[in-house]
Amino acid sequence: MSLAVMMNRFNVKGRLVTLVPFGSGNINDTFLAVFRNTFTETQVVLQRVNRKVFPRPEDIMSNMHTITQHCHDKLERDAKLGNDDRVWQMPRIVKTKDGADFVRDDKGEVWRVITRVLSAHAFDTAQSPEHALECGSALGHFHYLLSDLDPASVIDPLPGFHVTSGYVKQYDRVLKSKNAQERLGASMEARRMARFIDERRKFAMCMEKAVASGELKKRMFHGDPKVNNIMIDDFTGKGTAMIDLDTVSPGLVQIDVGDAVRSICNPAGEEETNLGKVTFDEDLFLAFMKGYIKEAGSFMTEADREYLYDAVRLLPFELGLRFFQDYLAGDKYFKVRQPGQNLNRARVQFRLCEAIEAREGKIRDLIKRL
Repeated sequence: MSLAVMMNRFNVKGRLVTLVPFGSGNINDTFLAVFRNTFTETQVVLQRVNRKVFPRPEDIMSNMHTITQHCHDKLERDAKLGNDDRVWQMPRIVKTKDGADFVRDDKGEVWRVITRVLSAHAFDTAQSPEHALECGSALGHFHYLLSDLDPASVIDPLPGFHVTSGYVKQYDRVLKSKNAQERLGASMEARRMARFIDERRKFAMCMEKAVASGELKKRMFHGDPKVNNIMIDDFTGKGTAMIDLDTVSPGLVQIDVGDAVRSICNPAGEEETNLGKVTFDEDLFLAFMKGYIKEAGSFMTEADREYLYDAVRLLPFELGLRFFQDYLAGDKYFKVRQPGQNLNRARVQFRLCEAIEAREGKIRDLIKRL
């Protein structure tokens, strides 16, 4: 079945004038479709849900239906109150011509169409404190929209995702392998990172222990709140939408905050080879947290705030652990372009973790004052 035939199974008015590859994502096959009639132009996004990442794509679509319906209803109610300083947006599912949320092709693959957030775009890195503030606002508002959605109504699309204890267990299994022992024996830097992990094993379980004790409760989190999933309005410069909703699932909002901060507040990025350039930018962090608390503060408890620092510290540790484990296993999960790339990626994340640890007092104090 051609892409054009597939696209025309969805209920979009007008004539299809172009259908081209779209975006830089590396999970789903994604295409931009443009429809026109005499008066209007409509742009939508056609995607094939990747079954290698999401084995049950119908669950992904069920989740998206539940999540977007809940958020759209809440956005409409809030818009009537007129209290927001912007128009918040969220993609919606475009129905098929027979009223379904998706189509299966002759190979059983799931295809969907969602609306495109227009007159807005995302950046690959934080551009300024003002941009960081808007990223925080967008994530905070997203968490607010989902704060009253029952997590039990959503299917976990990636069980074990951001469960640090699971990554530690996987690391311990790999550590016993012959390949891992050879790589450790050949690299003083690898042995140093193994010690870094061992010194933080107890800390690595802090968020899970807080849930088990009842201090924190799972709500809904985005799962991948990196800076290029946050749409910024082209005209106002304000955050307007979170996109890429496939990983939205029951979890801790603190994990999202930690993951967003990890990507926003290290301007050097994940691939920097000069560790001297890896820093934790306090100005970007302050701006991000101001935006986040302004939008999310209404539902957050004292414990929610108390554990924000722990999540900010945990997420670079967790990702560094995953990079290092993959290096020891022979680079089986994360793609590499040259030998030792995953080792260096781990070094970057652990250096960022150290920079955060050195600022613990300042970070905790800043969060308390917001």
